[in-house]
Amino acid sequence: MAFLNHGSFGACPKPILELQAELRRQMEAEPIQFLWRHYDERLEPSRRALARFVGARPSDLVFVTNATTGVNAVVRSLKLRRGDALLTTCLDYNACRNVLVEAARRAGARLIVVRVPFPVSGGDAIMAAVLKAVTPRTRLALLDHVTSDSALVLPLERLVRALEQRGVPTLVDGAHAPGMVALNLERLRPAYYTGNLHKWVCAPKGAAFLWAREDLQSDLQPPVVSHGNNRSRPGHTRFQDRFDWPGTIDPTAWMCVGEAIRWMGRLLPGGWPALRARNHALAVQARALLCRSWKVDAPCPTSMLGSMATVPLPARLQDRPPAGKIDADQLRLYDEFGIEVPFNRIGQPPIRYLRVSAQVYNTVAQYRQLSQAVQML
Repeated sequence: MAFLNHGSFGACPKPILELQAELRRQMEAEPIQFLWRHYDERLEPSRRALARFVGARPSDLVFVTNATTGVNAVVRSLKLRRGDALLTTCLDYNACRNVLVEAARRAGARLIVVRVPFPVSGGDAIMAAVLKAVTPRTRLALLDHVTSDSALVLPLERLVRALEQRGVPTLVDGAHAPGMVALNLERLRPAYYTGNLHKWVCAPKGAAFLWAREDLQSDLQPPVVSHGNNRSRPGHTRFQDRFDWPGTIDPTAWMCVGEAIRWMGRLLPGGWPALRARNHALAVQARALLCRSWKVDAPCPTSMLGSMATVPLPARLQDRPPAGKIDADQLRLYDEFGIEVPFNRIGQPPIRYLRVSAQVYNTVAQYRQLSQAVQML
């Protein structure tokens, strides 16, 4: 199997899965001890490790199950009024777009979807499109740190500062960012930031986080309101009290986050910076190989790539119609060639692309295999 789709769900290392299995064994052997008496002391080491990793204070972080949950918490906590506007881009993630659609519908607000260019010449074009769409009624801008289908690393710090100057708070959907790009949330300082840890950090599924600026935390409610709304714990913020216990769940994915960060950081001599640089270089090399082979143009500058790259399919494959939940050619690549890679359609009119991921277990030979297999479709 050539697994070139790390970006969708990650891949959890065996030692981390073994740790989670042991935590689950302990939880089921004595659930009262695990979930009541020792819950906080098991959770806090992961929160502290995560805080160091993303450049934040532990008091400003809570765990959630995925970035979509984080987006729900923020957007559904907004006090929107009729005529207010929410802003996003056409390259956003469908699940998060749906959160905005529903919030706008309920409040009688307006959703502004910015038509940012793709292919794109650089970050300035995205900056110009987003800022042009801001109005005096814009209450929140949802921005991707790394877009999903198009795999662009947006000029996020510039966008956050420019929107802040216009009085627009930003909610960053950082689903792909932790582990792919260097993060320092205290420096970036949007209004809110949510990110997945099951993707590039390789924690178990169900591990993600929400960061909120301290002055905005009091208005945030989790999607599930539970005991923490009227029960406080010594040494924790009210923000953490509300989010840390969403009812009975399996919290072991959160408790594995610290060890996942440490384990991945030990893979290469240079630690996380070396791992990010290695994956970025491999994504750049993979895209160049595919573009040469299929005689297509790269849709964005190299500077906008992280550890993924989206490449247009050859011209002869562009006229094939959509075919159900999963693209028919994507299924053929898996069934006939043992290659897992996602296909998507971007733009108006839609262009067919595929997106390759580059994680430490991937090799150039796998992208050559992909190149040859697509030529046989």
